[in-house]
Amino acid sequence: MTGADAPTRKRSAVRSLLRLWPYVRPVRRRLAWAAVVAVLASCLSLVIPLVLKWLVDGPVAERDPGGVWLGALYLLLLGLAEAALFGLRRWLVARPLAGVEAAMRDDLYRHLQRLPVAFHDRWPSGQLLSRGTTDLMLLRMFLAFPLTFLLVNGVTILVGFVILLQQQWSLGLVLLAPAVPLVVLCSLFESKYALVARRSQDQVGDLTTVVEESVLGIRVIKGFGRHRSQARAFRELSLTLRGTELVKARLLAGIWATITALPELAIGAALVLGTVQVADGGLSAGTLVAFLSTALALRWPVESIGFLLAISQDAATATERYFEVMDAPQETEGVAPPSSPVAAGRGGMVFDAVEFRYPDAPEGTPPVLARVDLHVRPGETMALVGATGSGKTTLTALVPRLHEVTGGRITLDGQDITAMPRERLRELVSVAFEEPTLFSASVGENVLMGAGGGPGEADLERALDTAQAHFVHRLPEGAATQVGEQGLSLSGGQRQRLALARAVVGRPRFLVLDDPLSALDVHTEALVEAALRRVLADTTALVVAHRPSTVLLADRVALLSGGRVTAVGTHQELLRTSDEYAWLMSGAGDGGAGDGRAAAGKGDTA
Repeated sequence: MTGADAPTRKRSAVRSLLRLWPYVRPVRRRLAWAAVVAVLASCLSLVIPLVLKWLVDGPVAERDPGGVWLGALYLLLLGLAEAALFGLRRWLVARPLAGVEAAMRDDLYRHLQRLPVAFHDRWPSGQLLSRGTTDLMLLRMFLAFPLTFLLVNGVTILVGFVILLQQQWSLGLVLLAPAVPLVVLCSLFESKYALVARRSQDQVGDLTTVVEESVLGIRVIKGFGRHRSQARAFRELSLTLRGTELVKARLLAGIWATITALPELAIGAALVLGTVQVADGGLSAGTLVAFLSTALALRWPVESIGFLLAISQDAATATERYFEVMDAPQETEGVAPPSSPVAAGRGGMVFDAVEFRYPDAPEGTPPVLARVDLHVRPGETMALVGATGSGKTTLTALVPRLHEVTGGRITLDGQDITAMPRERLRELVSVAFEEPTLFSASVGENVLMGAGGGPGEADLERALDTAQAHFVHRLPEGAATQVGEQGLSLSGGQRQRLALARAVVGRPRFLVLDDPLSALDVHTEALVEAALRRVLADTTALVVAHRPSTVLLADRVALLSGGRVTAVGTHQELLRTSDEYAWLMSGAGDGGAGDGRAAAGKGDTA
């Protein structure tokens, strides 16, 4: 989802914010106490005008210096008490709200791990990052300030107007005159600001995506000299976001100017009327001073309404964006279809009439895989060969349930994979992808990730030896060396060997390898193949192969064409009986004719 895809439907800010209640509930008592303390502090500011009235009508009018000093002491104590109470409020909310933000971030991260691969294929990573950082920061700000002060300022305004009406009801009505237009204007502001806030936060996600892709792809950008075009793309998005932020600023400036101007005009009118009443003797000077002081004390609670509404709308949008991800359905354990006697009676890895179509594929497009039937016998290594785009990688992704089959079934030793808990399935099946991914961790941690923490140093050394990853011992700290983000401090062949070591370290019963040797040189490939044969002898393996040398690791070969397995046999059998297979192995399709002829000759003499 990008900024352009942002929903524009009208939604209730209150309904969105109420979804935060499960996170706020554990700290509700502390937040309630913070609100009570803030109300007390705010109401203390309304006592100050009453002290001023007493001072003006009493000690000042009577020329009593002692009374003036006493009044000054009262004002000082009220100011100190107000400051202390606001400090206490801040202390009460700081720790629990940091905990709320951390809990929401933890839940988001855990949920992202449980979402299907199809979800991550659709969502740009920058959009997900912005939800876990910027949006949660906005929510913490809302809970710390606007949530409390919408209540505090509301109570303060109500109490303040009661005091004003009691002091002089006619002047109080003058100050109440702007209330109706302010309510209408705030309602209009809220609806307009909500749309702009959503657009702005989605554009932040788009900008984050561009930055992340530029950092991860910096070698490509520099290699092709595309830094200027990338800078232009970033600038265009940045200017678009700037324009949206300026629209937000104009809306906020407009409402703030209106909220400030109307009460100021009312205060000015009250001042004129009050002065006339004092001159006529109908109102004491102290009462007028107290009245105007109370009105001025209410300026901030009234003027802050626009600011608080803006933050609340930003928070409502952030809540909506957060729960867009949290509401996405997680991977389901699934329910196995009725047992097939043929599939259930066979061991090894069985693909029984497997079909697959991507969830976001246009209606009417043919499936990527259409009734794939294949049996990898127990202990057998099956090579999967096919032209580019034939669905080889997709088929291998179905075994660990990175994608769910849309038809048919896959069984491992007779058990349907949809009937297994995912945790158990991924203990049985180990994978190595064509594009090796390493994490910002040590070499050892990256490799042992494939074993769930059970194996130790000996298993690590065995896996590194199998993958011919002896370069690890030449690194500055050996297996404890940090490889950096994406492992880009290593060469492509080194990353691929570590990914292969990760796949074999746990001695899996089933092994799925997607062209695991493509980045290796000829000599290293031969050494890896020799070591890998020993591993493959004890496991059931499906190996995607693009090169004849990789095919020769397998006991049999399956040819995938048009979403179906069209031929199965040994390498030599398929060379004789399948023109498509012979063409693929000749290198005509991949530009590797020499390799194909060499492999054919090697096979003939084997």
